[in-house]
Amino acid sequence: MERLVPDELRTLFRRVLPPTEVIRPQGGGERRAGNRECLAAITFVATSGYTWRQLPPVFGPAWPTVYRRFAQWSRDRVWARLHRVVLDELGARGELDWSRCAIDSVSVRRQRGPLTGPNPTDRGKSGSKIHLITDWNGLPLSLGISGTNVHDSLSLEPLVRGISPIRSRRGPSRRRLAKLHADKSYDYDHLRTWLRERRIRHRIAPKGIESFTRLGRHRWVLERTVSWLAACRRLHHRYERRAEHFLAFVCIAAALISYRRPAGQHSKVSANRRGE
Repeated sequence: MERLVPDELRTLFRRVLPPTEVIRPQGGGERRAGNRECLAAITFVATSGYTWRQLPPVFGPAWPTVYRRFAQWSRDRVWARLHRVVLDELGARGELDWSRCAIDSVSVRRQRGPLTGPNPTDRGKSGSKIHLITDWNGLPLSLGISGTNVHDSLSLEPLVRGISPIRSRRGPSRRRLAKLHADKSYDYDHLRTWLRERRIRHRIAPKGIESFTRLGRHRWVLERTVSWLAACRRLHHRYERRAEHFLAFVCIAAALISYRRPAGQHSKVSANRRGE
């Protein structure tokens, strides 16, 4: 329990948890399962890739209880708020680097369901996409999902707009990127114009001009974040029929990445990489 849900993460989770509804005002009945036990069980399912029915009884609550709590918290957008709170804590400590940000997507397979589509790069196999923007340390700032047949360029504006105001070490909250790096999928003049209007410098690789080998000089931090997402084995394949549940697991993975990976270590790695 302590490894899956440390005390600090439990405190942050309490800040975003909605008030508990009293089902039996007259009292009596069985004792309600603890939120920490349910959160630990949900974290275990997200990181291990187990199904809900395979949940070990060591956590205490039965798997139907854990699933109902997960569905309720997903409807209340608890996971997105948890991710936001974790980013606020990092921003207040000055551990978010807005100087260089990167945008990209990763595809996962899914046979059918909402927000799925044929993947043109995977022989038309149906699946979903995870779109994300990370800071220079590789910490996710904005997330979204879509079908794999949705072009990456269509996600840039929603992701940039979706960055919530995040606390800073000094001064007001911040949400504007200093510079955004993107690959050739985002090579469109209207996107460059849209970013300039918002005073966001951009580095988008032009098609047919820049060598493919130069694309990873600054975007490697995002590729590393994609590998961190793969550590959440529930995201290897989209098992959830509902899109909100799949997005919930993406937010859980992003919150765990931001909480478990100190940004100070990333800055040292980034400085070493720039020195090379």
